[in-house]
Amino acid sequence: MIQRIQTLYLLLAVIISAGLIFVFHLWTDSEGVKVYALDNYLYLGLFLGSALLALTSIFRFKDRKSQFVLGRLNIILNFILLGIFVYQSLSLSGEINISEKGIGILLPIFSIVCLVLANKAIKKDEDLVKSVDRLR
Repeated sequence: MIQRIQTLYLLLAVIISAGLIFVFHLWTDSEGVKVYALDNYLYLGLFLGSALLALTSIFRFKDRKSQFVLGRLNIILNFILLGIFVYQSLSLSGEINISEKGIGILLPIFSIVCLVLANKAIKKDEDLVKSVDRLR
């Protein structure tokens, strides 16, 4: 399980989605207060849902097809989270509420990269198993 590269990519996605949201702020509002994912339950739920999907995918190592599907669902979830961040930062006229964007807005992008690399490795393993089955 741990010797597979996709497990390391998925573990990195869990760390990004569940751990780094407490370290990096999403933005700083006009009053200078840093806003974290903990301040909004929607952001917190989406980040923790992404971490839970990646963690579930790690323990589904015997069923590569479901692991691949969970990875794709997680990518879609992170795109939704990224879309919400982009909408929030662009829809405010004159940026009244958001004055400085933080690195926390980029966390879904880093998570998507890790998940795409994990899905690529899962697909490679599945193709290898299929090629060995043809020889039997």
